[in-house]
Amino acid sequence: MGDFGQQLRALRTRAGFSQEALAHLCGVSVRALADMERGRTRGPQRRTVQALAEGLGLDDATAGRLEKAAALGRPRTTTGPAAHTALALPRDIHDFTARGPALARLADLAEHIGPARAAVSVVAGQPGLGKTAFAVHAGHLLAPRFPDGRYALDLHGMDPEPTTPRDALARLLRATGVADAAIPADTDDRSGLWRSLVRDRRVLLLLDNAVDESQVRPLLPGDGPSLTIITSRNALAGLEAVHRTDLALLRREEAVELLTRIVGPERVQAEAQAARDLTDLCGNLPLAVRIAGQRLLSRPHERLDKLVGRLATESRRLDGLQAGNLGVRAAFALSYRQLSPGTALFLRRAALAAGPDFSPETVALLAGLPPADAAACAEELTDAGLLHSAPATDRYRFHDLLKLYAAEQSQAEDSSQERDAALDRAARWMLRRATAAALHFDVEHHRDAPHGDPDPDGAPVGREEARAWLETERLQWLAALRRAHDTGHHRQVVDTAEAMHWFSDLNQHWELWVEVYRRSADAARALGSTREEAVHLNYLAWAYNHCAHDFHAALAAADAALVAARAGEDELQVAWALGYGAGALHRLGRTERAHARMREAADCLRTQSSSQARLAELSVLNSLGAYLRQAGQPDEALDLHRRSARICGAGIPGLPDELIAMYRAVAHQQIGNDLAALGRWDEAEPPLRRALAHFEAAQMPAWAEPARLDLGRVLGALRRPEARRTLLAARDALAALRSPLQGDAASALAALDELTADS
Repeated sequence: MGDFGQQLRALRTRAGFSQEALAHLCGVSVRALADMERGRTRGPQRRTVQALAEGLGLDDATAGRLEKAAALGRPRTTTGPAAHTALALPRDIHDFTARGPALARLADLAEHIGPARAAVSVVAGQPGLGKTAFAVHAGHLLAPRFPDGRYALDLHGMDPEPTTPRDALARLLRATGVADAAIPADTDDRSGLWRSLVRDRRVLLLLDNAVDESQVRPLLPGDGPSLTIITSRNALAGLEAVHRTDLALLRREEAVELLTRIVGPERVQAEAQAARDLTDLCGNLPLAVRIAGQRLLSRPHERLDKLVGRLATESRRLDGLQAGNLGVRAAFALSYRQLSPGTALFLRRAALAAGPDFSPETVALLAGLPPADAAACAEELTDAGLLHSAPATDRYRFHDLLKLYAAEQSQAEDSSQERDAALDRAARWMLRRATAAALHFDVEHHRDAPHGDPDPDGAPVGREEARAWLETERLQWLAALRRAHDTGHHRQVVDTAEAMHWFSDLNQHWELWVEVYRRSADAARALGSTREEAVHLNYLAWAYNHCAHDFHAALAAADAALVAARAGEDELQVAWALGYGAGALHRLGRTERAHARMREAADCLRTQSSSQARLAELSVLNSLGAYLRQAGQPDEALDLHRRSARICGAGIPGLPDELIAMYRAVAHQQIGNDLAALGRWDEAEPPLRRALAHFEAAQMPAWAEPARLDLGRVLGALRRPEARRTLLAARDALAALRSPLQGDAASALAALDELTADS
């Protein structure tokens, strides 16, 4: 009868087929057919033999003899201990910490594996998350569920030459007891044999450090009750019908627990705050925490706060996170070396972006890449676990340690001239976009379409889009403003800050306005423009008063603005400087001086006829009235505020209605407070509601929430059920805005509770 290969060759020759013809007819490769005839594949699978028999037109008896020859050559797996020890799971880590929910989900997956389809779980993510440690720990926990074999195979995905599927299959087949001579030569045949061997067996397979989908697909069991756990730094998003295990950074308490398990509870308890600081500096990255712990464990007499001090310096942090052959930098380098030149450039330049997150558009500027290429790089880096994407927006962020690594690579691979050029290029673009976007809020020229955007086709359209861009990118354009200021581009600094003037009113809770207007005042001085210096010093006084609540600094800025305005004979800016100075004095408790200075501002404005002077007069009247009310003169305050409302009602030639409406809303708020001070609670409610409605519609939280607080007080005095809800909302919103008025809201709530209890 001869062996299978001899029979097959004889039958093919008798039928008059070439190897190519029979291979095509039966759906096998020519190489596979040649290997069978040469005896390299002595026992092909039953379905392969059936296909050959049908292609050759064999009768049942001849086909039976061919199948019997194939069966004799098929591998027989061993059943002794060797089947369970080859490619055994690595040892578990005794101090493995956290990951309870992820382990529970994996256990649930294993519990519900059915015979129809093997289960596959992908554990992917950034370097240092502990993917392998998690998979190994899970493997040991789940091992009793898989009595027919537990195999672990390192696929060396980060090596220059990862393990090929063909070689991986050979190792798996040997581990199941297949003799070398019985292992097919063709990758597809090896894959088919592997699947047939584990089809009915409860097998656990750990494929560690996979490079891509094509590497692991041939290794995955098909039918049967097996579980495969794959770890990879890449997302392997192309794998179909798989369970995904997403490992997050450790929570701070989990990171401290891991540190405790490594170095012992005594050392951590003795320096509890240092332990928390240390895990924070490690970014709660499991690998970094483990390295810090191993380093401390090898130095039992070294204090935790000594290592904290070393890691506190960013330039030394990655050096400090090294223990023997464990190193955070080395872990990152493995992934970095896999990147294409363009993607590596994107990663390095992304480290130059300001703030915790960035858009691909920003890095496109820094890297000199087309926007489409930058977007593709961002997605590639996300799939590689080197960036994290935001859930709902096209923004990305680094882990803190990875950002340090990327910055190191920029220092090493990019010249200082290249980095400077990148920062200058991005700054110019950012400031042009920021200026054009901010001009959407210039209410005095709101009918004029803003111009000057560096990319008109991609520019924000309308106020909502402009506001969203300015708020989302505020750290980027602020960094650009710093860059322009520090490199002497003073005109661009002044023009950008001037464009921001009206927009800044919508976001009084941003302390960054202090820096914006401090730099613009410096830039105006450098330009030798006394008039612009006075304007921007007044803006700075406003920012200190309303954004930073630093009233001494506000008074100093207002006094400096007053000097510059008088030197430039600009009476409008003189009035503003007097007004801002009065506001600072009032908040410092210097009431009489504040009132006198505010009246001086009013006198200065009375002789001016410009529309800008009328706006300033409205501000002065509203502020002076508030001071008088707080000084116990609500009747006089009410007269001033009603005068302000009348001016608004009459309109101011040359100014848009929406601007006047904002000033009228301020007057209504003040009128409501005046009436409340007079005990006329019913009359106070309507103007306060009108003011609040306007500020909310204009999306001005820094204005709306104080008005809500005022309304809540009046509702409380009126014993309205909604009073408490209104005050609670005001308190929480004011706290979020970091407003000093949050204390007033808490006091108003306490007073309301006391009033309710008494009644």
